[in-house]
Amino acid sequence: MHILGISAFYHDSAAAIVVDGRIVAAAQEERFTRKKHDSGFPLEAVRYCLEAAGKSLADVDHIVFYDKPFLKFERLLETYLSFAPKGFASFRMAMPVWLREKLFQKNLLGNELRKIDPDWKDPAKLLFAEHHLSHAASAFFPSPFEEAVVLTMDGVGEWATTSVGIGRGNDLRIDREIHFPHSLGLLYSAFTYYTGFKVNSGEYKLMGLAPYGEPRFAKLIRDTLIDVKEDGSFRLNLDYFDYCTGLTMTNQRFADLFGGPARQADQLLTQREMDIAASIQLVLEEVVLALARSLAREHGIANLCLAGGVALNCVANGKLLRDGAFSNIWVQPAAGDAGGALGAALTAYHGIAAGPRTPQHGDAMQGAYIGPSYSQADIEKRLKAAGAVFDVLDDAELLTTTADALASGKAVGWHQGRMEFGPRALGNRSILGDPRSPSMQSVLNLKVKFRESFRPFAPSVLREDVSQWFEIDTDSPYMLMVADVVKDRRKIMTAEQQKLFGIDKLNIPRSDIPAVTHVDYSARIQTVSNETNPRYHALISAFKQRTGCPVLVNTSFNVRGEPLVSTPEDAFRCFMGTGIEVLAVGNCYLRKERQDQALLKSYENQFELD
Repeated sequence: MHILGISAFYHDSAAAIVVDGRIVAAAQEERFTRKKHDSGFPLEAVRYCLEAAGKSLADVDHIVFYDKPFLKFERLLETYLSFAPKGFASFRMAMPVWLREKLFQKNLLGNELRKIDPDWKDPAKLLFAEHHLSHAASAFFPSPFEEAVVLTMDGVGEWATTSVGIGRGNDLRIDREIHFPHSLGLLYSAFTYYTGFKVNSGEYKLMGLAPYGEPRFAKLIRDTLIDVKEDGSFRLNLDYFDYCTGLTMTNQRFADLFGGPARQADQLLTQREMDIAASIQLVLEEVVLALARSLAREHGIANLCLAGGVALNCVANGKLLRDGAFSNIWVQPAAGDAGGALGAALTAYHGIAAGPRTPQHGDAMQGAYIGPSYSQADIEKRLKAAGAVFDVLDDAELLTTTADALASGKAVGWHQGRMEFGPRALGNRSILGDPRSPSMQSVLNLKVKFRESFRPFAPSVLREDVSQWFEIDTDSPYMLMVADVVKDRRKIMTAEQQKLFGIDKLNIPRSDIPAVTHVDYSARIQTVSNETNPRYHALISAFKQRTGCPVLVNTSFNVRGEPLVSTPEDAFRCFMGTGIEVLAVGNCYLRKERQDQALLKSYENQFELD
């Protein structure tokens, strides 16, 4: 049975295809269109998934959309009616789009699908799953667990903002929900907006900023904005928010509460924003921990699965893991709306078709390497057409040459195998560096990524060596768990350094691997195993042989505002427009100094800020 899943029309549109319960392919539309968080119908992603499965649209048994537009419309109408006449401007903007397109989504989807196959005319194959069920399915069904509690937290689906499900075998049921407008995701997004970052893309910046601050506003948030019960359920004080009917996330009362207007994107960050970030991050962690502890007590199940945008908060995930309420935690790597496409397909297979499920060792996501790949011959053809100058190395020479470049302090673009599904680069579309370098973080941020200097980088570490470098000894293949650097590899701050506040701490080396050690000694861990990614594992091993360090800096292969590179041409353009010094695409090895200087270009302002 072939089932195609689709998420679209909000943000991070994607497609996924499942064949007899096996995940064959999945990709976000942004990787093809080069438009970050592309929300349009995922035409190219659908084409890719069909090609990867070797099938036409006519061969697909079901096409499943990841949410139910009529329920979402019901929520929109009820919200406006509840707050009327407030919010008329927002209502007037939203209604024409809904009446023209979204209420007739079955027709809209059919029209889009006919762009792929003009003869497609089988609307009976088109199904709709509920938003939070799609999220939950994306987390439970690929997980390694026979039984698990499934916690989904995001902004809002149709009505649900937080949901709890129980998965057993091939059965998944949503047990209860918290409904809009009370939303942990929207609360965090409100602070994202208030601190000057873009909603639905800047939340991870807020998380990265938090360690520079002190949580001096946490009590104010608890006392004024959110009422959290003992079991972790919560309600927001809507007097301070404008997202129900307005055109912004927060209102004047919110600004008065925190002593001033929202920061504009072009304004310098101050200690206030850092302290606000630290405060909301702490409150988020407290709510997530309360929810998890309550669920563990209630159900007595050892395993927890997480999905929804809040599940991308790897700091909260790390604290949840260390808390121990659940023995095992598995997070869907594409936890946001993109993963809803995969969850919708799996819901149809295991739910509607009652397809069997056998949990796999590790998980069924194949390391999230389920996007497009390119043959060596195709890579060479594409790079030649782009004007690239390269050597073709055998596997052993590629690894040794790249490891030497990394050990000498070079920034390396690494484009290998199948592209990752989800927001994280996991060693197939990555920019790599030496974590021992005190300057690597600032070099990569300012000369390669063209992004804010405070943003931390993640370490990729050999799975067998992880506990010798970080305070964690479990699989973390998707860069969704944060753990501290072990104490004997930390550098103790001097008395003078300890007096520093905020961003002044940035350039003080804090461990033997300063490029991946955040100011609070934490790091966002990716464990790399030979079974899941043998080539990346071999590269880190080669670096370890030269340096004694089994860790590499791993950041996504893109610049600020650009989607992750997909094709060899994308990689070459990014290489030529940034400070990346070496590029490896398949077995093609490129040095910057050998390239045609006429192809160099300024890449810094190529993409809209994210």
